[in-house]
Order: sequence, then structure tokens, then C-alpha cells
Amino acid sequence: MGDDAGTAASRGDPGHGASASGAGLKRRRRRRRLGIAGIAVVVLAGGAVGVGWAVYAKLNGNITADEAAAAELARYEKERPTALVRGAQNVLLIGSDSRAGDGNARYGRDSGTERSDTTILLHLAAGRDSVTAVSLPRDLMVDVPGCHRPDGSRTEPALQQFNYAFATGGSACSIRTVEKLTGIRVDHHVVVDFAGFKEMVDALDGVEVCLRKPVDDKDAKLKLPAGRVTLDGEQALGYVRARKTLGDGSDTDRMDRQQRFLGALVNKVQSNDVLLNPVKLYPVLDAATSSLTTDPDLANLRGLYDLVRGLRGIPTERVQFLTVPRESYAGDANRDQLVQPDAENLFTRLRTDEPVTIAASRQDSTGGTAHSGEPGDADSPAPTFSGNTADEDICE
Repeated sequence: MGDDAGTAASRGDPGHGASASGAGLKRRRRRRRLGIAGIAVVVLAGGAVGVGWAVYAKLNGNITADEAAAAELARYEKERPTALVRGAQNVLLIGSDSRAGDGNARYGRDSGTERSDTTILLHLAAGRDSVTAVSLPRDLMVDVPGCHRPDGSRTEPALQQFNYAFATGGSACSIRTVEKLTGIRVDHHVVVDFAGFKEMVDALDGVEVCLRKPVDDKDAKLKLPAGRVTLDGEQALGYVRARKTLGDGSDTDRMDRQQRFLGALVNKVQSNDVLLNPVKLYPVLDAATSSLTTDPDLANLRGLYDLVRGLRGIPTERVQFLTVPRESYAGDANRDQLVQPDAENLFTRLRTDEPVTIAASRQDSTGGTAHSGEPGDADSPAPTFSGNTADEDICE
């Protein structure tokens, strides 16, 4: 992807937006960073703490604005969806699989490109009484619009895997693809990577998970006993990325595991031991703000506070995680396609800020997830989607 993205951002030119291999993020990798789960937790937990001006200025100065994406999205404003419900917010969380940058090379060879390894559409209800996080599979076949590459050239519209959008056109292309797919206006976005994920978990002194069987995965550098286990940052990264020894080896199963880990992470952050202890909370906030590459409106503490205030009162049973209804793609069993009309039913409820009902998934003996059912009848006014909530006991 080269340095063009960072250059475009610095001079204010329209560009493809944040890319973890762009110059801006290369500079940022000299600082502490936070992974996709950490950003989700900061948004969900949103703890406010009284700090001195010096601390405030440091945290505020950590955040980087994705000016290139803002400029690119402004070019296509007329084709973007209109927000339908005042006060509701939709945040796109993009996890990059780039191997560039400090500490990332150990997770694979740097091919010079990156993809959106994990993407979550986070819907914050207008009344701030619920949060719904929808995972979008990286192998989902979607219509990707024509987007600008870092070198200034332009791609042609094409039917491609979802992660193609980020690999070729960065965050702006991913946002436009999601909006085209769902009809939902993306209000804000955050791009994160591997190294930051570990920083967040370590700042929290680890996160507890439950394993029904021991895990020994050399590729994931993961060896864990059965039962309740507190993972440090390195172990947590292996846990959410492992495919061979956990579950059925599918990307969908891995997304379910990531969602359960996010639920455990939310619980850890919302505990009084973290939020009411400045000594523990400051490293979390420092890791979070140092990691943030966001749209300009979020690129300061005031913007973040305005987004998350009131979220601390949301009960954990109303913090919901699910994967968009999907099935094997007709043209290639290794790819996914949306299940209709279930997917459109979900998108419509998010667009109109209607409640989304989650039916708990059942965890299988390997730590994977066995789904108990598909979304309810499409004609039902309140369909039920398979997923989980942050209040579920990790060992049930």
C-alpha cells in the first residue's frame, strides 16, 4: 500500500483512507496501540475519569484523524445512505491483518497489502439502552464500488470478497461497501491492528475465557488447559485467531469466539476494579487513545465522550453480538453470501433503530459454537437472531 495514504492525508487530498501500511499508521506504531476488541470495549464501556490537564492533553494528543477517508467519503456524499433516526449511531470497527509495523511480523509474512481481517458494525441505539455488534465475514461476497487506490488509480466496481475493499481502497472503500450492502449510514469508523489488541488485554491484566478441552496449537502459539483461563495479550491474540484446534475451523466459528471474547472484555472493563481505579484505568485509556485512527469527529476526547456518554448504564444483557446471517456462496463453498430475507430484515431493524433480539448460541465441546437456530420467520415483527450477550457465563 506504500506511503501514499499517509501523504494524501497530510496534504488534505482525497484518498483511500486509513491503512495500517500507510505512513500515518507506520508512525503511530511507535506508540502503544489497541486492537479491535479494545476499541469495542472503550466504545462500549466509555468510562469517564477525572484527570489533570496534562493527562487530558496527552490522551487527546494520542488520537489520529483519518482525514484521507473523510475527504474520499465527501466525494461520494450524494450516494451515501441518509441517517433515519436522530441520535442513533453506527460505528464501523475495522481490524487490519497487516504484518507491517513493530511486533506484527511474527504473525505472518508481510506481502505489502492488508485486508480487513475483522470488521464489526456497532449500532448504538438512540436511547442508549442497547448496543448491537454485527460481524461481517471477510469472505462474504459483496458488490464493491469503484474506489481510489493509494497510488491515485481507481478500481472498477466488482463482485468480490468483502476484505478486498480494504485491501484496495482502505477504510473509505470499506465504509462505502458496507453502506451499499446494508443501506445503513456509517457515522464513525476506527481502524486497529494485531499489536494493539495485546496492549489492551495486558493493560487489563488479562481476560478470562472458558475452554471445555485443552488447547495445543503450535501455529497460534497457544497451549492452554481446560476450564477457566485468564489470557494475557499474546495468548488472547492466539485464541481469537486460532482455527485448527478450536471449533470447526471455519471463519464463522472464529467470529463467534471473537464475539464471546468481546463480551468477557466488556465485563472486565465495566467492573469496578477497572473503572473506579485510576491507576488501572489510565493505562487502558492510554492504550486506547494511542491506538485510535478515527474519522475527524472522533479524533479528540470530547468527540469520544459525546459518543459514549450514557453507555455505562447499559446492562450487559443488552450488549449483543451476532454475525450477519450468511451461508456458503453458491459459486464457491469457501466463500459466504447473505441469507435473505433474514439479512435484510436485520439491516432494516438497525436502519430504523428497532430492537434486535438475540437467541443464545450453544458452545460446543471444543470451545466453538453450535447454533441453535436461524433468524425467526421473516414475516415476524420481532425476528430472533443467533448470537450472544456480554452477560452470558463463559462456562455455560
